[in-house]
Amino acid sequence: MNEVSQLFDARAGAYASFRPHYPAALFDWLSRHCRDHQRALDLACGNGQASQRLPRYFTRVLASDASLGQLRAAGTIPGVSFYAASAETQPLADASLDLIVVAQALHWFAGPAFFAEVARLLKPGGLFCAWCYSLMSIDERLDPLIDAFYRETLKDYWPQGRASVDAGYRDIQMPFARIEAPTFAIEAHWHFDHLTGYLRTWSAVQRWERQHGRDPVSELIPQLRQAWGDGEPVRLVRWPLHLLTGIRN
Repeated sequence: MNEVSQLFDARAGAYASFRPHYPAALFDWLSRHCRDHQRALDLACGNGQASQRLPRYFTRVLASDASLGQLRAAGTIPGVSFYAASAETQPLADASLDLIVVAQALHWFAGPAFFAEVARLLKPGGLFCAWCYSLMSIDERLDPLIDAFYRETLKDYWPQGRASVDAGYRDIQMPFARIEAPTFAIEAHWHFDHLTGYLRTWSAVQRWERQHGRDPVSELIPQLRQAWGDGEPVRLVRWPLHLLTGIRN
C-alpha cells in the first residue's frame, strides 16, 4: 500500500462521515452519454460515495479501491460489488465496461499505466469520467481562513499530485476523445463540527500532524469559530466540480 492509500486508510471512518456527496444531476448526465448500461466501475471508490449512485443506471456496478479501510467503511451498498485492487491493475476482462468513473482520486495515479488500463477495460464507445473539487466556499469571513490554512499552513504537506486538483485537472492528458461537460457543483448544509471533521480528512492535515505531533485543525478552530458566529448554526457549503470526460474509440 502506498502512502496515499495509507493516509486514507487511517481515517476511512471520518472520510465516510464528513466528505460531501455528489449531485444526482452529474450521474443523470453520465448515463445519457453512455451507449450501453450493462457494467460500470467506480475506480478508487473510497467509501462508495459515487458507487451508490450508479445502480440506478447500470445492471452491474463494480467498485474498487486499494485501501481496505476505505472498503470496510463503505459497508454494503445494494447493487454494488466491492473489491480491493490498484487503479493500474484491475482483475477484469478486456472491453468489459460501459463506464469508468474516478471521483476525487485521479490525481494520485494519472499516468500512462493507468490510462492504458482504462483503455483495456472500456468497450469501444465506453465512457471515462474523472472529477475533482478543491476548496469549498462558505462566506467572506470563513473562506480566507480556510484558504490560508490550505495554501500556507499545509503548503509543503500535500502529497504529489494535489496540484492537479488546484488546476481542475486541466493539466492531465487522456488518450480519449474529450467531451465538454456542463457545470456541476456539490452543495451541503453543515454544522460547525462537520466543517472541522471534513478538514481533518485532508491528507496534508494528517502529514502535518505526524510531523509536528499535534492537530493543526484544533489550532485553527478558535478563528473558525469566531468567523462562523452564533447566528447561523447551519451554513451552505459549495464546491465547484471539475470534470475530465472522454470516449474510448
